[in-house]
Amino acid sequence: MAEQSGGSNRPPRRDKPGGSGGGTGSGTGRGPSDARRGQDRRGPSPRPDASNRSDRSERSTRTERPARVERPRIQAPELPEGITPGLLDEDVQAELRSLTKENADVVASHLAAAAMLLDEDPEASYQHAVYARARASRVGSVREAMGIAAYLTGRYAESLSELRAVRRIHGSDVHLPVMADCQRGLGRPERALEMAGSPEAAGLDAAGQVEMRIVAAGARQDLGQFAAAVLTLQCPELRDAKAPWAPRLRYAYAEALLLAGRDDEGRDWMSRAVDADRDAETEAAERLAELDGVSFVETADEAGDDDLEGGPETKRTET
Repeated sequence: MAEQSGGSNRPPRRDKPGGSGGGTGSGTGRGPSDARRGQDRRGPSPRPDASNRSDRSERSTRTERPARVERPRIQAPELPEGITPGLLDEDVQAELRSLTKENADVVASHLAAAAMLLDEDPEASYQHAVYARARASRVGSVREAMGIAAYLTGRYAESLSELRAVRRIHGSDVHLPVMADCQRGLGRPERALEMAGSPEAAGLDAAGQVEMRIVAAGARQDLGQFAAAVLTLQCPELRDAKAPWAPRLRYAYAEALLLAGRDDEGRDWMSRAVDADRDAETEAAERLAELDGVSFVETADEAGDDDLEGGPETKRTET
């Protein structure tokens, strides 16, 4: 809806099922390389046998047989228990009506699985998206699911290709921050900055523009421009502690300050990020503890303690 070297600065998993702003197109949200995969690759037609040339005119008058429905050459991943086509959003189900009923149900089930697994097992989510794409490569929501899952598993070139296809099909720039971050993942921070400064980026909604700021700041850091990264993130949206983007924006700003050598300010904004992050969307709490010299260690005191209520004991130590 995000860099490994600056992983905290990647766009959020905004597109995950149930998330805000863009997603795979799956039932609980809109949550999901090569555009060439899954498409028909029919070779040249075989030459007619010379002995049958006299029948050519007769054959030309016959009604052509409909093309066979292409079936994926990959094995379908096992669907999690309880997955049904009805879990998809209505708009995605409507998009799948361009398929046969049987194929639409299969694709819908794998899209729903991709959405459900996106957070807990991105690789499994990706495999379901791959299978759905093999059966419905011209459906925008299918390409969207594929692009988001590819992004979250570090397949940046593949994600970029899929999200470009979504942009052509749906005519929306909602995934532009993720596409820009893919450019970072591919080692092209300059290209990410170009996208951040484009007219299309200026047309994003407030949440999208915040996400693009986070990506642009990460690109500045990739280039060693730490002071510029701080300036990129200084915006009025930082003051709104209740906005949905507050945890990520404040966390990114705190990290930018720390990288720029402004430790006291960085610690202060990390504390503000913790206050805004009630759902533990970021690692702000852990980073703040680290800055304060606090570490947390999980230990099982006795064999079998994990089976007791409460699980492993968490100990707080100060260094």
